[in-house]
Amino acid sequence: MKAINFKIEKKLEGHFGRAGVLSTPHGDIETPSFVVVGTKATVKSLTPEQLKELGTPVVLANTYHLYLQPGDELVRDAGGLHKFMNWQGPMMTDSGGFQVFSLGVAYGKELSKVVSVTDPNLLIPERSTAEDGVPRLATIGNDGVSFRSHIDGSLHYITPEKSIEIQHNLGADIIFAFDECTSPTENDRYQDEALSRTHAWAKRSLIEHKKREGVKDIAHEPQALFGIVQGGRSEELRRKSAKIISEIKIEDGTDPVTGETRFTGFDGFGIGGSFAKEDMSSAVKWVNEELPEEKPRHLLGIGEPEDLFSGVENGVDLFDCVGPTRIARNGTLFTNSGKINITNAKFVKDFSPIDEGCQCYTCQNYTRAYLAHLFRAKEMEAATLASIHNVYFITNLVKKMRGAILDGNFMEYKKDFLSKYER
Repeated sequence: MKAINFKIEKKLEGHFGRAGVLSTPHGDIETPSFVVVGTKATVKSLTPEQLKELGTPVVLANTYHLYLQPGDELVRDAGGLHKFMNWQGPMMTDSGGFQVFSLGVAYGKELSKVVSVTDPNLLIPERSTAEDGVPRLATIGNDGVSFRSHIDGSLHYITPEKSIEIQHNLGADIIFAFDECTSPTENDRYQDEALSRTHAWAKRSLIEHKKREGVKDIAHEPQALFGIVQGGRSEELRRKSAKIISEIKIEDGTDPVTGETRFTGFDGFGIGGSFAKEDMSSAVKWVNEELPEEKPRHLLGIGEPEDLFSGVENGVDLFDCVGPTRIARNGTLFTNSGKINITNAKFVKDFSPIDEGCQCYTCQNYTRAYLAHLFRAKEMEAATLASIHNVYFITNLVKKMRGAILDGNFMEYKKDFLSKYER
C-alpha cells in the first residue's frame, strides 16, 4: 500500500507551478496548500476544532520539541499524534534539522528561514564553537548531532536513524529525512561539506524508514518519507543536491511476478535551508528544474505572501511556517493592503474589521478596536482571535492561488494582489 498518492490536475503555463491533489491516509490535501505549524502537537492558542473550521488542510509538528517533551514514546503509547492531539486530518513532522541549526550557528542570533545577506550581523561562521562568546548548544559531526536540551541542559545525540525512529513513533502521514540546515551566509566549501552529510543522512534515513515500516510498535497507517534538498545560495550545489536526493534508491524486496529486485526512493521532497531573501525564488527554481515532476515538493519554513506567490509560480506544492501564528500573538495581522500592528494607537477607536471582506470568524464578529483593547489589556483571547484571522488569511490566500491556476489567471491574480499589498 502506498503511503501517499500525488496527482497533478493542471500546470501553470510557462512556469513550474501546478495544482494537484495529495492523498494521505487521513485525507486529501489540495495543492498548492499552506501547512499550519503546531510545534508541540498544538497550534498555539487554537484548538483542533477551530483549525478544522478555518479550513486548515494539514498540520506540521516538530520532531525535536516532541522528542524532548513529552517524549516520542509517550506519543506512540497514546496512539500517535492524531489521537494524542485530536486532529483527524493529514499531519507532517519535520526532521529536527532546522532546530539543530537554531541551536548551533543561529544560537543567540536573530536568524530565521529568510534573511538578508547584507546584514553584517548575520555574517557568522557555521561552527559549533563559541568563538563569538555565545555558547552553542549543538555540535555537528558526520554521524549525527549532539546537543543540549534547551529545557534542562541534558545531553542528547540525534542520528538519521534516531530521527526516523522518533518520527515513526509520532506517526505523522508525511515525515522528513534528517538533514543539516545551513546559513545562506556560509561559504561554498562548508556548504559542500554540509551537503555531503545531508546526502549521506538522507540515504540512512530512507534505509531506516524501510526497516521500520514493518515494526508494529504503533498502529498507524503507512508513512511517506520526503528527502530534503540543501545547498545554500549556490546554483551548482542546489542543482547537485536536487539531482542526488531524487536519485537515491534502496532495495525494497523482490517483485512477486518477475522475481526482479525492486528499488524505492523518496515519496516527495523538501526544499530546505535558511534562504537569502534576495534569491529564494531562484534557488527554488533551480531545485524544481531538477526534481521529478510527478512527486510533491514542500518548501520548508516559508510563509510571507510574496514568497508564497513566488514559490507557487516556481513549482512548490506545500509550505509551512510558524510566522502567521507567531506574529499574530504579537499583534501583527495580515490584510490585503499589507500587515498592520493592532497595538498602534490609531486602531484604538477603529470599529472596522481587521480586513474588509474577510470571512474569518474574527472579522465577522469583532473590530480592530476590540482586538486593540485585548492586546493592550494582555488578554489571552487576543492571541486566539488574531491567530484565527492570520491562519485564515494565509490558508485562503494559497487556496486562491490554486484556484487561479485552475482558472488560468494565476499571473494576473499575483500581479493584482501584490500591487495592493504593502510589504
